[in-house]
Amino acid sequence: MKYNPVDKKTVTELARIVGERWVITDQEKLEEYSHDETPKEQYARMPEVVVKPADAKEVSQVVKLANKKLIPITPRGAGSGLSGGAIPQFGGIVMSMERMNRVLEIDRDNLMMVLEPGVVTNDVNDKIRDEGLFFAGYPMSIETCFIGGNVAENAGGGKAIKYGVTGRYIMGLEVVTPTGEIIELGGKRVKDVSGYDLKQLMIGSEGTLGIITKVIIKLLPLPGASVDLLVLFRDVKSAINMVPEIMTDVRIIPTSIEFMDELSFKTSCEYLNEHLSYREAKAMLLIGIDGMSEDQLEIEYETIGELCLSNGAIEVYVADNHTTQERVWSIRRGIPEAFIAYSPHMSIEDIVVPTGVIPKLMPEIERLEKEYDIKIPCYGHAGDGNLHATLVKNPDTTLAEWYKIEEKALRELYSVVGKLGGTISGEHGIGSKRRDYFKDVEDPVVIELMRKIKRAFDPNNIMNPGKILDIE
Repeated sequence: MKYNPVDKKTVTELARIVGERWVITDQEKLEEYSHDETPKEQYARMPEVVVKPADAKEVSQVVKLANKKLIPITPRGAGSGLSGGAIPQFGGIVMSMERMNRVLEIDRDNLMMVLEPGVVTNDVNDKIRDEGLFFAGYPMSIETCFIGGNVAENAGGGKAIKYGVTGRYIMGLEVVTPTGEIIELGGKRVKDVSGYDLKQLMIGSEGTLGIITKVIIKLLPLPGASVDLLVLFRDVKSAINMVPEIMTDVRIIPTSIEFMDELSFKTSCEYLNEHLSYREAKAMLLIGIDGMSEDQLEIEYETIGELCLSNGAIEVYVADNHTTQERVWSIRRGIPEAFIAYSPHMSIEDIVVPTGVIPKLMPEIERLEKEYDIKIPCYGHAGDGNLHATLVKNPDTTLAEWYKIEEKALRELYSVVGKLGGTISGEHGIGSKRRDYFKDVEDPVVIELMRKIKRAFDPNNIMNPGKILDIE
């Protein structure tokens, strides 16, 4: 697709729509909008202009202008993504949603909340905690990400095993289509089977089918207590085998079951100067449970702990207050930063497989480590099979060599995952980072159906082009 450049006349028209203050053309300021959390030197692309609309009407007018002039437009939340979804692959206009950051309504009668897309996800629960409510469908990066970006990616996180991912809690959306219409999808209705579910189609579409301008989320009663168990195992298989055992043998559904392999937790502990006694452990599970009663939780965590010990666990650490919970979770959260300190060049992957085949995946990852002379720490959400197998560059390897190794190792990793019944992204999305690999693991018929949907919504292919699919 050949796009037109953003000329001075277009900049003037954009300023007329959103106000001159909210149009950015300065090169130094534009750089901030050229990347997300993927490596800048590898994936960044400069926009020609950034606009910051105040409402859906302004979004609509900007989109109509872009569609008329054949200028690509990239919606952007907080830029905290890990797939290149907010990167302007073909330059053009970046539409930042940071000004649209209001909580429009807290509806206690219907247990719902109406938000603009630029609300920081962490602020959602801060505003409703005193009401005894919470938003369950949030990812791990809640302090930085926007709710609109969470919806666009259908973001997941550590609590998905019990509560599910973002999409489960999205009841309604206001969306500006790629041709500029403002539409309402869903609403404050618990049930709705009237026609095609376009709301769910929009969730996880990564800004390729429209721009989200309003979100209605479902709220739940806030649990009264929570406990985390850090469980050490002698081998990966014993750790992973515990996941279904917990839910079937003792019939408890944890809020989270996080897995860390030996390379992950040892590197994180050393980086954090954490002196936890992990002795001969080869794997760890971080098991979270919550509920309304501390007495009930005590019964549950003792039951889970005893089950783990009877099935090969070396040690069970109980974290039942804020200080100890922060200590055990810091090990899990510190893994990416620990490996950045080791080598700043890495590929944080987002593979997902059926939980029961994780033990079969681990030897394959070890094989790839040896074959390509790289480290691949493996950690993540064992309870739902979503693991962050992270390819980490050997510090002795040149960047040019690393890019070749990365491409080959990724293709092989994705092939292994596909053969095990998995796929290449469980929560981070395809974006531009995984676009060229996606067609290798997905059914060609499905890919073509997706292309047809994209063309139907966006006939001029201006809305976040270069993401998920190669339309041409």
